[in-house]
Amino acid sequence: MSFIDQIKERARQEIKTIVLPEATDLRILEAAEMVKNEGYAKVILVGNEQEVRQIAREKGIDIGDTKIVDPLKSDKINEYANTLYELRKAKGMTEEQAHQLILDPVYYGMMMVKLNEADGLVSGAAHSTSDTLRPALQILRTAPGTKLVSAFFVMVVPNCEYGANGTFVFADSGLNEEPNSEALSEIAISSSKSFEQLVGQQAKVAMLSYSTYGSAHSASTEKIIEATKLVKEKAPELLVDGELQLDAAIIPEVAASKAKGSPVAGNANVLVFPDLGAGNIGYKLVQRLAKAEAYGPLCQGIAKPVNDLSRGCSSKDVAGVVAITAVQAQGK
Repeated sequence: MSFIDQIKERARQEIKTIVLPEATDLRILEAAEMVKNEGYAKVILVGNEQEVRQIAREKGIDIGDTKIVDPLKSDKINEYANTLYELRKAKGMTEEQAHQLILDPVYYGMMMVKLNEADGLVSGAAHSTSDTLRPALQILRTAPGTKLVSAFFVMVVPNCEYGANGTFVFADSGLNEEPNSEALSEIAISSSKSFEQLVGQQAKVAMLSYSTYGSAHSASTEKIIEATKLVKEKAPELLVDGELQLDAAIIPEVAASKAKGSPVAGNANVLVFPDLGAGNIGYKLVQRLAKAEAYGPLCQGIAKPVNDLSRGCSSKDVAGVVAITAVQAQGK
């Protein structure tokens, strides 16, 4: 059974409700149809119901009786706006601004999650990452004990013996542009937890660099060495090592010569990149050249499950992220 099929099966064990605020996007409607047909979550679409159903009919998309909520017609709009105002008034938000913002489908959907009327939210097909994460942080805020919100991809590489039978977590590949050592340590710890929750195997974390064990020296390599040290101090039970080059991290034969005795090298399944540029390029190379499935950018560190989508996503990608979000919600 594939990774995503396992995730869907787990999602079916405890059905969760996931909000999709981009209801007029065809990929979202197609994903809603897939979720309905496969029965691993309930979906709530946010938008004008007449418009959404008309688009679905015209495109031959069967969303059945999928729930659609319209902020403009909602009898909860005042409650939601007042809650938003109370959350943000210390930051200067006015009541008028709160009433205006809550009409935005992403803000409205986020408030549904906040008030336990839904379990998670997936957005980003037609919104930037900031347009998805800003309301998440304003309304849901960070998870207890979390210092940093970060993003990761689950990469599933076909016919691959590395990682967890070809399954990896790549982080941070979607959010933090130039993380320092402290931030990298937080990304590593969060990513290990995400891997274990979603993949169900022990995380083995590689802190990646262009150097292995001091084969080069620079501010960049020192950042990775310090980050690795911090991870070991904060989470001594975690299997982590660095700095490691990519081949030393995942290929046993290379690890035997470059990083002999490492508890991780040659077997890493969580790859922490030194910066967003490397992480973003890395996941797209693997996705396009190795024809890997790429699920994300998934978010970690928010109080409730919220996941971003690549604007180049397919409807199949959206449906997969809905399943992942549902499983994350089970963990909450």
